[in-house]
Amino acid sequence: MPVDDAPEDEGQGTPRQTYNFAPGYHGVVYRADVPDRGAGHRRGRDESDQGKAITETAAPDRPAGEVSPVKYKMQSMQWGLIPFWTKRDPGYSTLSKTINCRDDSLSTPGGMWSTMKAGKRCIVVAQGFYEWLKTGRDKLPHFVRRKDGQLMCFAGLWDCVKYEDSDEKRYTYTIITTDSNKQLKFLHDRMPVILDPGSEEIRTWLDPRRHEWSKELQDLLRPFGGELECYPVTKEVGKVGNNSPSFIIPVASKENKSNIANFFANASAKQKPKLEPTVAAKEEPEGFQAGQKQPVPEVISKAAQDEGSEAKAGIKREAPEADAGEERPKKMASRASPVKSRQSRISATSNGSKSPAKSKQDGTQKITKFFANSA
Repeated sequence: MPVDDAPEDEGQGTPRQTYNFAPGYHGVVYRADVPDRGAGHRRGRDESDQGKAITETAAPDRPAGEVSPVKYKMQSMQWGLIPFWTKRDPGYSTLSKTINCRDDSLSTPGGMWSTMKAGKRCIVVAQGFYEWLKTGRDKLPHFVRRKDGQLMCFAGLWDCVKYEDSDEKRYTYTIITTDSNKQLKFLHDRMPVILDPGSEEIRTWLDPRRHEWSKELQDLLRPFGGELECYPVTKEVGKVGNNSPSFIIPVASKENKSNIANFFANASAKQKPKLEPTVAAKEEPEGFQAGQKQPVPEVISKAAQDEGSEAKAGIKREAPEADAGEERPKKMASRASPVKSRQSRISATSNGSKSPAKSKQDGTQKITKFFANSA
């Protein structure tokens, strides 16, 4: 698309480059280079007298077959249309009500948009747009952009106003909306009118020679037929004044630092190198238990230094055999207690000092045996 004029990068009223564009901000508008009153013949209202209808003076007729070249310009304008007949600053609340214009409101003659749709049509350039999905009481912001990566060209209308107490001209614009396509029906019932860059549709929409509203112009206002990308983004975009490139990054993306899944993934990735030396340290005792040559030779060598040739005695004191020997006294302790309990069962009338074996000696016999022998 040809551009014969463009706004300055710095200064008052320059376009704002932001990832959170709000009503009242200055954006980039592409339009035909026509006077502030618009293109061609039109009926309007005098800026000094809102009630009078006037007819603009048309340019002299050109010879037959001669076509004047059309020039196009990029211009910085404020989002939220203010009609040319406005006498004083309406304020932000009124400005925010005219950021959008419904396509069905342009299908009938008259109305607020009649002068703009006839000779003040424009294209609003943006990377994409936000829309909020209602989920109960909550609203989840989504970012929508073209899948092919090209800039979006929204169909719009513009106007120029000069207040009674000021000589400064104020350029404002609105974006035309239409029914949502099938892809965005779940998100909202309305979407901006999107035209393809450099297409015949844009040339028709911006043609200043079309200074009367027609069915051909109305038919351009339809849902977008191309492919779009739509995904949830951070809720921080809902606060005016916030601005960050992360606002257009998907919430579930690996590039999104606020994604909780990425937070745990990054934490585990940082811990992995720390775990490696710990695992290596655990392998050393496992090797020792398997009988590898690590601690055992050191113990034997020390014993050999102390005992000389009797170093073999140290072999009997290996860790596995010592551990096995220590477990046996625990089992014997449990056997000793029942033996003591059996000894305590002997009658209390018996003489504990006598040995039970002495009762079997020859001198100790029954008394009946004694009387039998005497007889």
